[in-house]
Amino acid sequence: MSISTASLAFAFIALLLIALVVLLLLRHFLPIRSTPAYVLVPIFLALFLPVSVILLLPIDLASSLRTEDEATRGIWFPGGLVLVVWRVTYWLTFALTWFILPLLGEYIDSGYRTPKDRFIYSLRSNARYQLIVFALAVAGLVYVFLQNGFEGTSIKALVMALAYCWGLIFAIYLMGHGLVAVPRRLYRNANVSMRLRNIQSQAPGVYERFMDSNTALEDLESQLTQLRQRKNGISRDHQEWIEEIADGSDLPESRLLSTAARTSNVAIPAVITDRYLAELARKLNRARHKRLRFDDTWERLLRDAVDTQAIINASPSKRLSTDLSSPHSYLFERLQVLTPYTRYLLYSHVLPKLQIFLAAVLALASVFIVWSELVKYAAPNLSIIRFTVVSTRHRDDGKVNFAGQIMAALWMCYMMTAALASFGDVKVWGNRALVRRNTYGESATWYAGQVAKLTVPLAYNFLTFLPPAVHRETTFYRFLGQLINLTPLGKAFDFFFPIFILVPVCATLFNLYGRVKGVFRFDIVEDDQDEGSSTATWMEGRKLIERELKGATTAFSRPANRAIDPTNSPYRDTPAPDTSRRIGLASESSQPAIQHQQPPSRLAAATAAAEEEDETFFQGFAHRVRNTFDTMERPDWVGKRPKWMGGVEGSEESSGRAEAGRGLGRWFGGRPGDGRVRL
Repeated sequence: MSISTASLAFAFIALLLIALVVLLLLRHFLPIRSTPAYVLVPIFLALFLPVSVILLLPIDLASSLRTEDEATRGIWFPGGLVLVVWRVTYWLTFALTWFILPLLGEYIDSGYRTPKDRFIYSLRSNARYQLIVFALAVAGLVYVFLQNGFEGTSIKALVMALAYCWGLIFAIYLMGHGLVAVPRRLYRNANVSMRLRNIQSQAPGVYERFMDSNTALEDLESQLTQLRQRKNGISRDHQEWIEEIADGSDLPESRLLSTAARTSNVAIPAVITDRYLAELARKLNRARHKRLRFDDTWERLLRDAVDTQAIINASPSKRLSTDLSSPHSYLFERLQVLTPYTRYLLYSHVLPKLQIFLAAVLALASVFIVWSELVKYAAPNLSIIRFTVVSTRHRDDGKVNFAGQIMAALWMCYMMTAALASFGDVKVWGNRALVRRNTYGESATWYAGQVAKLTVPLAYNFLTFLPPAVHRETTFYRFLGQLINLTPLGKAFDFFFPIFILVPVCATLFNLYGRVKGVFRFDIVEDDQDEGSSTATWMEGRKLIERELKGATTAFSRPANRAIDPTNSPYRDTPAPDTSRRIGLASESSQPAIQHQQPPSRLAAATAAAEEEDETFFQGFAHRVRNTFDTMERPDWVGKRPKWMGGVEGSEESSGRAEAGRGLGRWFGGRPGDGRVRL
């Protein structure tokens, strides 16, 4: 079989695997049966096309070689076919990113009844953003014309360069944060006791947001209930629309009585308009999905707490069993391949060591990527990534074999994973989140658009890591790189801006976000495992989880199929000799293991000693200094704002932030209570 046939077969199988992975992702995050096709198809393409770039760029590297030895090319295609594939992939991705997905997201989120009204609302919502982009494009077009004259390629170069620069700004920041956050998260989760403490520290904040989302949904449902009970001043079409909103909100009759007492505080306008009902429907959709989001987050936190506690409880007996009847158990757990003892070894020893090893490998890869960003133009021969991609035998003339293609694909996978993993930490995305089987349509289109927006800039940024003899001969460089470097400004931006990756890397590595939060009280990045979490927050979360598992809280309106089973045994941080869980993993106590058990006092002392060993001298000193300042009484003059800053005499900063309608808040449409900014 010739090499071209093998390349074609390999590419076809790889594309099928990519399509299968994308379909599994859509099935995991979206209700596929109830999601319309006009939403699924653009989201599928917005994920499939960028992921296929991971396959296309290594093929382009091998296809650009000028050699008669076809065995050294690896997987290759003719140059004309590669150019056609690049054009189709890039312009489809461009259209999805800047036009189709933004319009589709606002169309889903409009709240209007008819498709025509939804489309008009979507056009109006995107008009302001598109006008700003068009104004910047006109200014850039004038600059390009002054540099290169009036040519047809100038407009194409401007469009591609602006899209690349805008995507590279977000890609560098998100990737820089992820290059530190991903290995650190793996390393921290390797310690089971520390993982449980981190989960408990997150519990108060997650539970508070869950309760706030439930309260906001109940307020909107009470407003809808009052509209349904109103008989005067509403036309027949509006009454039918209200009933459709109520049917879509799945408001049972039992909730009508509970919300009836809240209707007295809800202000209903005298005249009901289409805009008012659309706004109400839009708020209800957002509030319902926000509650589903935090409900899913809270339940996952409880399951993680129970599973982690079960691993700790299994240390005396060294036996760990799983509940087959649990709907949340994984497939490999249902197969019963492992015995309780081997399962304990897997979760207590093997997986933590694998996590530490993977964290070390990814941390080393992060160092190589940052180093290559710094030296790729000043000293390209010092780039470490080029040594892993370019063949050793052909390093002088720049040849890439099959092993180099595999390494290039792995490097791009990690860079994109680091960038996409930062979406859950950065708190500037509004009320958007990915929820298992319940992701809001607008959130799904937005996340798909961000994946499509970041992939091409990251791919070209990776291409610049390689020697000029390699990346300047590729079709991708002739298609995109030459247009980016067409003007001195674009060339300088591509040269200097990647150096700013040090800003998010240092900010994440040295916890500068936490210091900014302490000074300005504005949380930029949400760290799932904040080192500065206080002991009071940890104890509060521990008690809250224990109370929830006993069934004392959140007993309202939780779906029966998603309920958390309470446990009869008390919830502890220290291992208990005879404890079993009915969710996820559980320590097996049916068989005696007395020789492995320890007295409770000795076990608690050993656990406390282990926790003290984890804390270094400098951490202990920092905790004592912090406790000293936390217990000091603040003078009355501290925290007061002067009148010229919008403060009120006698008000304290701790009494709350300024309202969203004051100061700069009204310029940007206000700010939600949790500090997020809706873009």
